[in-house]
Amino acid sequence: MFTELLVCLLIGGLICFLVQRSRKQVLKTEDGWWGPGAPPDGGEDVTIYPFKVSTSDKELEDLYTRIDQTRPVPSLEDSQFNYGFNSQYLQKVVSYWRHDFDWRGQVDKLNQYSHFKTNIEGVNIHYLHVKPKKVPVGSAAIPLIMVHGWPGSFYEFYGLIPLLTEPTEPHDLVFEVVCPSIPGYGFSEAPHKKGFDSVCAAHIFHKLMQRLGFQQFYAHGGDWGWLVTTNMAQLQPKTVRGLHVNFAPPSKPGLPMALSIMLGNRFPKLFGFTDMDVQRLYPCMDKLVVESIKESGYMHIQATKPDTVGRGLNDSPVGLAAYILEKFSTWTRRDFRNLEDGGLTRKFSLDDLLTNVMIYWTSGCIVSSMRFYKENFGKGLNAPHSKMTVCVPTGFACFPNELMHTPKLWVKQKYRNLVTYTPMARGGHFAAMEEPQLMAEDIQKFIKLVEKKKQQ
Repeated sequence: MFTELLVCLLIGGLICFLVQRSRKQVLKTEDGWWGPGAPPDGGEDVTIYPFKVSTSDKELEDLYTRIDQTRPVPSLEDSQFNYGFNSQYLQKVVSYWRHDFDWRGQVDKLNQYSHFKTNIEGVNIHYLHVKPKKVPVGSAAIPLIMVHGWPGSFYEFYGLIPLLTEPTEPHDLVFEVVCPSIPGYGFSEAPHKKGFDSVCAAHIFHKLMQRLGFQQFYAHGGDWGWLVTTNMAQLQPKTVRGLHVNFAPPSKPGLPMALSIMLGNRFPKLFGFTDMDVQRLYPCMDKLVVESIKESGYMHIQATKPDTVGRGLNDSPVGLAAYILEKFSTWTRRDFRNLEDGGLTRKFSLDDLLTNVMIYWTSGCIVSSMRFYKENFGKGLNAPHSKMTVCVPTGFACFPNELMHTPKLWVKQKYRNLVTYTPMARGGHFAAMEEPQLMAEDIQKFIKLVEKKKQQ
């Protein structure tokens, strides 16, 4: 009995030591050069210049020619979206795109906010910088960087930005928002060299915020934006005042997670599992394994041979639309797979969906965006950041239709200073675009709590 007690005490002490040590860890990285060739002599050009999204008759004529020459393929009978994007419905989407979609009008919408570019580590970084029109007397706008993922873009945040920069509630915080495009996405230049992963993106975004004059700021992200902003918090925990995410898959599963999976269905309260946790996790084989396999085929391709598939998508606008829009169907609700139209317009408008596709098409970024998977997964699953916890105040918005459900216990394994964990009323993977009001409310709630604690 004494020996067992001693062993338990030693193990407990070791765990406490490792936890304390991990809290003090800071992720290390170095400056890179991602431009073509060798870096020039004379240092970095820190010029910031305005940028506007534009289009031309030539660009539209080329798009329409390619759409007109597409070769339709019939879907199987009664297949809905279970084999991918339903071809019959795709023809309707393509017809709308060709004859009714107003890209010039959407370009004007994109330009309603101020766009800029600046060169960092050899690549031109595109970003939105939206300052509030009115800040209450005696207060200051709170800087917030928001980072998108794949196959999204900065456009995902267009419904969220005004709710943060021009809130209607008198006691709400007012934000100054920066929305960059990850290098290789949208209008940010693609890296010219191998190895550009989430840590490199995080390092560049820290430089961007510093160049804009922000010594401290908050960060929000989903999908890849979750990992990039998490890395930002790990790189400079004193600079990131707080981190808000809506996606947090376990990066390094450990014993607590394994035990909770094995026993959580029978003893949910032991692991703090709610009814929603049990519903989303069990039966494990179906919810965690089979569903993941169904929705992760793209990831295996992009993490291994992105250039092969990407080349075809870069040539075919219809192929590109099918590849991207399929995700806005099944990643919004799994059961949308069983609908003939994939439920696409139940949560989004075709104008918004096609605007996101057009950002990929006009910038020609699909290959470089897919390479981000290769760079992150190609280094294995033991990257230094995956082993490190996050010590900055963190808020997690748990949307019920997210691809992978993450119970509070699992989130706390990584994010030690978890200030808020909010089960959201509705929403899926593209939550900022699908439910901007809910997202804005949760960001407000989280940052108000952090600001209040800092003032105490």
